[in-house]
Amino acid sequence: MKRARTLLRIAASFAVLSVGALAMLIAAIPTLGLARRFYSETIGRWIGKAMLAISGVRYRVHGSPQSPDRQTIYISNHTSTLDVFILIALALPKTRFFLSGFLRKIVPIGVIGTLIRIFWTVPQDYPARRRAIFKRADRILRATGDSVYLSPEGMRVTTGEIGAFNKGAFHLATSLHAQIVPMYIAIPRDIDPGMGYDAKPGTTDVYFLPPIDTSTWRLEDLNEHRAAVRGLFLLVHSTMKTTGRLPADLSISAKDAIQEAVLV
Repeated sequence: MKRARTLLRIAASFAVLSVGALAMLIAAIPTLGLARRFYSETIGRWIGKAMLAISGVRYRVHGSPQSPDRQTIYISNHTSTLDVFILIALALPKTRFFLSGFLRKIVPIGVIGTLIRIFWTVPQDYPARRRAIFKRADRILRATGDSVYLSPEGMRVTTGEIGAFNKGAFHLATSLHAQIVPMYIAIPRDIDPGMGYDAKPGTTDVYFLPPIDTSTWRLEDLNEHRAAVRGLFLLVHSTMKTTGRLPADLSISAKDAIQEAVLV
């Protein structure tokens, strides 16, 4: 029975993705493929909500995204297959996404990703190709002023902890001097499918944390800033696990965030 239910959800999910891809293609014809925000923030939002509804997953949003006039690097923890659909459902304004190039092979996702201008990535095993992808993204984001979302963990971390952070988001933020907005996604363990697809009904929470100013960041300090932001996630994660609430003070310095996260 459980296997049959999982297969039905997978089939329903593929149907939603296919319908969404078709809707985007139809919308792209009269708009000449130029209405990226409509594809992403209207049709994409419907796709995200429908995908979550298939598993009976609801989401609550605490805070709000930044104005589309302010270029932003959105980052979050990444624990689950659900994350991508939650993020799409949020309709982050004027925001592109980084996504694994492997998913491009799934035709509806490939169509959707092409129309909303996803930056397709490759595994860490191909550093030269990754550098080229990020350099291209830097050029495009600098020219368009678009915001972007990417997970600094680079993969789903299903241990229940915060994983190691890659450098990509911090390179972009430093180069563009775009603010970083951390997002903490809290998915209860009993509904989280992890690497799988069999999510259980329930409610997730998405927290927009205060923006981090990067206007004075330098590449020489990249590792320090990366560690500081990860320290903030560690602090938030630890406090949420023990109290169910965000830390009272999210404006503490980067150095203090690391120290407090270690002590919690």
